[in-house]
Amino acid sequence: MRGRTLSAGTALAVFAGMTVTLAAQPATASPSTATTAVTRPIAAAAAALAAPDISVTNVQAHLTQFNTIATSNGGNRRAGSAGYTASLAYVKTRLQAAGYTVSEQYCSSCTYPSNNLIAEWPGGPADQVVMFGAHLDGVSAGPGINDNATGSSTLLENALVLASRNPTMTKRVRFAWWTDEEQGLNGSRFYVNSLSTTQRGYIKGYYNFDMVGSTNGGYFINRVSSTTAAPLKAYWDSLGLQPEENVEGQGRSDDYYFQQAGIPTSGYAAGASARKTSSQAAKWGGTANAAYDPCYHRSCDTTANVSATVLNRAADGVAYALWQLAVSGGTPSCTGGQVVANGGFESGSTPWTASSGVITNASGQPARTGSYKAWLNGYGSTRTESLSQSVSLPAGCATYTLSFWLHIDTAETTSSTAYDRLTVQAGSTTLATYSNLNAATGYVQRTLNVAAFAGQAVTLRFTGTEDSSLQTTFVIDDVTLQAS
Repeated sequence: MRGRTLSAGTALAVFAGMTVTLAAQPATASPSTATTAVTRPIAAAAAALAAPDISVTNVQAHLTQFNTIATSNGGNRRAGSAGYTASLAYVKTRLQAAGYTVSEQYCSSCTYPSNNLIAEWPGGPADQVVMFGAHLDGVSAGPGINDNATGSSTLLENALVLASRNPTMTKRVRFAWWTDEEQGLNGSRFYVNSLSTTQRGYIKGYYNFDMVGSTNGGYFINRVSSTTAAPLKAYWDSLGLQPEENVEGQGRSDDYYFQQAGIPTSGYAAGASARKTSSQAAKWGGTANAAYDPCYHRSCDTTANVSATVLNRAADGVAYALWQLAVSGGTPSCTGGQVVANGGFESGSTPWTASSGVITNASGQPARTGSYKAWLNGYGSTRTESLSQSVSLPAGCATYTLSFWLHIDTAETTSSTAYDRLTVQAGSTTLATYSNLNAATGYVQRTLNVAAFAGQAVTLRFTGTEDSSLQTTFVIDDVTLQAS
């Protein structure tokens, strides 16, 4: 995990009923102690068993390989170094042998120019991608085993198990191992910036795994209360772990630039140099007022600096999430249907939130159907008006289409300058902008792809802004958001 903090923003139901005894670690035991028996809710246990058990021994074997690579190459696996190159070759060789489509992406803008490694499993629709990533580089001070061979090895073993099982896929699964994270998240930033808007829209969720074996570790989830985090949280909830928000890691790892690009993100972490609180030690075990990882960015970050218990729970949680999100039978089928209510504005203003007078049956502008429409602006003076509705998009559908009919009438005479604008947003993401330059006789249907927001609650917003002279009117009717 990168050391300096960047600024950054940003469940399934509780399972009830009968219990069954399974092999797992008690929630209050020390993170480094052996596995024993614990009861977990039977509904959660059955769901977890649908996904494969990831062998922590196999994950540890990858850690040993990375430690050996570092020892043979000056003691580290820093981006751009011989240790990093050998680490990438190790992962790439294993993935190619398993049948992955593997590519290297040269990060020319990285502090230490070197390659990202991208691997895609050839199954599931190409425009429905679930992505799992971890940074492969370490710092120059040591071999970088917890930070971040643990995340890299967890994903590698999950990728190999997926290939060996070869299940029917409902989504495309893409794995990534990033370079130059320690110098400023540069490899993942380079990748995100290389994607077109359409390609970004294909990625339905990005999951990041950075330091998932800390010896005094906690159980942290990025954006823990988000829909995207739900499968990760559900697995740890089934173990009684009571995971918390990854506050320490916000803006400090490779999910950051995905999140900034509007891609839903989550991930696991076990903690870095921050100190475990007394309440955390009470529920997770370990030592209060001591760092989660006492060897963070130090030479002692070797294979001895990893909790097998914490690592095992992260690896199995990744498998659970992957199966729930992308494997046939793992996720609910698309419920589909129309998610915008009162899209024709004929039932009053509910559930819309609108500026005064926007939803109207005034005769100056006709509705497309019925009597009511949303009429924004048209004053010929500086004014901003808005119209919004919060909607929940179901997960698992193939298409998500926002459609509305728009009539733009203007007194502007220019053919080149957009003086007055209508902006269409989903959350903070701008989907489209129209202006006086788009004026036309009558209504024109506008259709936008909102698949990037599948499985999320989001606010649809129309905002009209008008300058100080010459009116432009934006009239909206028959709004739909169809999932199918």
